Amino acid sequence: MTGAGFVVLPDTAAADEARAVAPWAAPRVFSHTSGRPWLVGRWSPGELRVATAGPVQVAVAGVCPVTAPRLSELTARIRTLADVDALAAALPGACHVVASVGGQVRVQGSLTGLRRVFHTRLNGVDIAADRADVLAAMTGAGADAEALAVRVACGGLLPSPLADQPLWSGISALAPDHCLVWDRERARELRWWRPPAPEQPLAAGAEAVREALSSALHDRAPAEGRLSSDLSGGMDSTSLCFLAARNTPDLLTFRWGEAESGNDDAAFAARSIGALDQAEHLVVPPAELPPLFADSDVLMDTEEPYPFLRTAARTRYTARLLAARGARRHLAGHGGDELFTPFPGYLHPLLRRHPLTALRHVRGYAALKRWPVPHTLASLLRPGDEASWWRAQAEHLTDPPLRKRRPSLGWGLWPLRAPSWATGAATDAAREALRRTADRSRPLSPDLGQHQSLVALRTSAPWYRLLARPFAEAGVQLDSPFFDDRVIEAVLAVRADAHAGPWRYKPLLADAMRGIVPDSVLGRATKGEFSEEAGTGLRRNLPAILDLFADSALAAHGLLDPAELRTQLLSPQPDNAMGIALEPLIGCELWLRAATRPTPAWRSDDAPAPAP
Repeated sequence: MTGAGFVVLPDTAAADEARAVAPWAAPRVFSHTSGRPWLVGRWSPGELRVATAGPVQVAVAGVCPVTAPRLSELTARIRTLADVDALAAALPGACHVVASVGGQVRVQGSLTGLRRVFHTRLNGVDIAADRADVLAAMTGAGADAEALAVRVACGGLLPSPLADQPLWSGISALAPDHCLVWDRERARELRWWRPPAPEQPLAAGAEAVREALSSALHDRAPAEGRLSSDLSGGMDSTSLCFLAARNTPDLLTFRWGEAESGNDDAAFAARSIGALDQAEHLVVPPAELPPLFADSDVLMDTEEPYPFLRTAARTRYTARLLAARGARRHLAGHGGDELFTPFPGYLHPLLRRHPLTALRHVRGYAALKRWPVPHTLASLLRPGDEASWWRAQAEHLTDPPLRKRRPSLGWGLWPLRAPSWATGAATDAAREALRRTADRSRPLSPDLGQHQSLVALRTSAPWYRLLARPFAEAGVQLDSPFFDDRVIEAVLAVRADAHAGPWRYKPLLADAMRGIVPDSVLGRATKGEFSEEAGTGLRRNLPAILDLFADSALAAHGLLDPAELRTQLLSPQPDNAMGIALEPLIGCELWLRAATRPTPAWRSDDAPAPAP
């Protein structure tokens, strides 16, 4: 592990005691104007910047392409903590914002959870950090048994807010649209952001998205080293490449070669490579890549289960390869699917405003995706509310899986079903957690389509936050511009029904990139296919996976039936469902083993100190 992270402390004498137990042997420290410690931790050069204006200090951590004069200008406008709203709303990128204003303190992350905030109480004072395992190391927290049971019983790929609960006991997570504000030793959560009304038509929305993305990629190159970018051939990564190349024409593009004949990524990528004639293009042949599910017994992260176990070895290989080529920041198209492919919930408000248009959409989906029309219309007429959706997940947790062709028209993204290897104790604990979620959850937007988009973003952004860690270990900052706050706002302001439907693929992004990205890519309606390669990798590495669960920590905690898991793994696999379910389970197993060791697995005492 890199040991990177930071702790936020209030401007009180009691905070000095918390500073003393921070899990770094020689941390960097920024102080309040009083001289007391404010920010304590380890971070790479340029990762955290501070501006000062009299008694006001503002720190931004993460990807925030703002100039030092502009950050100082915004800081000089702050008189109270409430003024930080305007600063946060003006900053580009996705970053943490920490403010110290005359002894008062505020911290917040990004709107999607790509940059998260956790908090707990230690020796009578509330403290916060950007990593839950940092706070666990400071407090001696152990594993939260119920939170772990939920991961096992609900299949691991949990939607927000259920997935927001850290796996460390006594540690809380701040909602992305909230900030944490201290009043002396006590901190309270305040909501500071609400999504824009989804009212813009497609044309105006495309123009706003084009402006937001152009601004985001205007100066994305790192201060030192090269800028690299994925160039898969898909619309998302290709858009980022062409936007970045306008200011960094010599960028390095990267892609994994395809092992499956049915994958047409290479053909579309080739059309872009010719137009990016000043860039260096790196394609790694499939034979040189580690197989999928290789090294699946290697711990990737100690904060929470790593979600991308099948590609973990490839990710480490990629990060080291890019670093060797001089890359220090790498652009990825993560978040493009969640932003530019509206979930079916948009049909609810559309049916009430324009019923004939909604019926036309339903008929189109029935033809394209074989949606059952009677079921779809019945669900649209009875949407229920968010609380009832969560209660239904608790009631039907152990039911058989639903038919695949039924769309997700409720307040969640997909139905939660327990895998057969989850024990009764695990499913019982999960049901209780689901019912409590029903009692406390609130819609993220009154518009169901926008709510589903926000849930999707908040669910996936923390996964890519963890994906950035192996890149950081190699010295490369993984950057996902589609998760930038200003880009998110621009897309959310567009009516979902204006860029949804079965007739065009990602029309909002395609229209926004018209004239920047080749039309042949913008007209693409296919997506890369890797299921055959995943199946081959799983079969090849199955003995190692069976050995991993032969002495399972999850089984020792009463959450996993290892005999049933073995039976399922050794049975014929008709599709890729087993691999999808297995990834988060392996992550939970590895995480629990690390969390229950006598000595904490994550300590940065031995990590080299970053350069000042």
